[in-house]
Amino acid sequence: MILPAVPGAASVVLHLGLGSFHRAHQAVYLQALRDAGDTRWALSGANLRPDMADVLAALQAQGGAYTMETVTPEGVYSYQRIESIREVLPYEASLAAVIARGADAATRIVSFTVTEAGYYLDDKDRLDLSFADLAADIDAARKGAPGQTVYGAVCAILRARMAAKAGPVTLLNCDNLRHNGERFRRGLLEFIDRSGEAGLRAWAEAHTTCPNAMVDRITPRPPPELRERVKRATGRDDAAPVTGESFIQWVIEDDFIAGRPAWERVGVQLVDSVQPYEEAKIRLLNATHSCIAWAGTLIGQQFIHEGTHTPAIRKMAFDYVTDDVIPVLDSPGAPSPVDLPAYRDVVLERFGNPAIRDTNQRVAMDGFSKIPGFIAPTIRERLARSESIDSVAALPALFLAFLQRWHRGDLPYGYQDQVMDPAAAHAICDAADPVAAFCADGMLWGPMAGDARLVDAVRRAGDRVRAFVASALRP
Repeated sequence: MILPAVPGAASVVLHLGLGSFHRAHQAVYLQALRDAGDTRWALSGANLRPDMADVLAALQAQGGAYTMETVTPEGVYSYQRIESIREVLPYEASLAAVIARGADAATRIVSFTVTEAGYYLDDKDRLDLSFADLAADIDAARKGAPGQTVYGAVCAILRARMAAKAGPVTLLNCDNLRHNGERFRRGLLEFIDRSGEAGLRAWAEAHTTCPNAMVDRITPRPPPELRERVKRATGRDDAAPVTGESFIQWVIEDDFIAGRPAWERVGVQLVDSVQPYEEAKIRLLNATHSCIAWAGTLIGQQFIHEGTHTPAIRKMAFDYVTDDVIPVLDSPGAPSPVDLPAYRDVVLERFGNPAIRDTNQRVAMDGFSKIPGFIAPTIRERLARSESIDSVAALPALFLAFLQRWHRGDLPYGYQDQVMDPAAAHAICDAADPVAAFCADGMLWGPMAGDARLVDAVRRAGDRVRAFVASALRP
């Protein structure tokens, strides 16, 4: 399959995952570069699954253009037309157009946002083949076909690129996954090995790089009233607008094998190592976000800003960061380049923005990925130093209480978790000692599973959570 050139650009970033976050983040940065006069790069976008059909259709009808609404903590709204997505590829199961665009020599970067759970990695960064869609993609790859996981799609792109002699390409992870580029690369190479393509593995090792990156912008699901709000403000009837906070950040390791946009001109931080930035973001922002979502849900709140302005919830989040996170990320022998107390305060200010109306439902999802990815590292490091985990233990205790609500069917919304085994989760909640069963789960805790110090701390934190909920719900 041969596609026409992407309009108006010599070089292309093919992005997999045209959800709200990509359109509020990576596409916005590239728009800023185009607005500055550098139009050498453009985006081509696609989805790997048949969801978001209405959004893709709207973007296609609008030539890839849409409106970005931003709002400051002070409630100041602004609107920007984003036109950096110059091509929207329709979904179809064979991914023929996606593969063709990826195999085009003009495509120099393939980036992706598939959420943390979409990488199917266990605690040793090996592929978890218990997931049926991943196993199915490996079977498809053995037959030279793509699939619906990021590994299946990228493997098919690289196979076609190698055959076309299209040259090297950078694979850029834009998800909240610690060491995301390195971990994706390990998963991809294992996927290729399991597909039996030794030649493709050698080509991928020599012709791709996978920079680590950190991304940050709170981007709630577009509410139903957004379209009308955009129309009133701009006069445009936009069927695919997005909304987000005014804050935006992107930190990338400068390891691009086939060139890149001059993102540093528009505020992207290009660094040698992204690790201190991603650790700060994952532990101070992502884990705190989940804390507030789980806690708010337990007392009947709908939005993140409500929990942020609830003193007991704000204290749990503040104490978690201050008591347990900052001491392990900023030690005398290894100071952080990030001003962590200031970052903590900015994060809480951002979460408290009432105009964002970010829902607890959106942020509470995927707890079985967030516990091991966002929270367990702090517990592990504190225990290794024989230090207290009382404050951080509040977060898994909140999630267990949240999970027990789900188990009873008492959540006010549907809970989505891509890696949770529902039967195993129900078994935890049905156990004679749910805290011990929860803390013994290997998917959540890895080598720490069953540690008596973890069980004791979560049990005590659970008592505090129950007291908090009872106090909040008392007439």
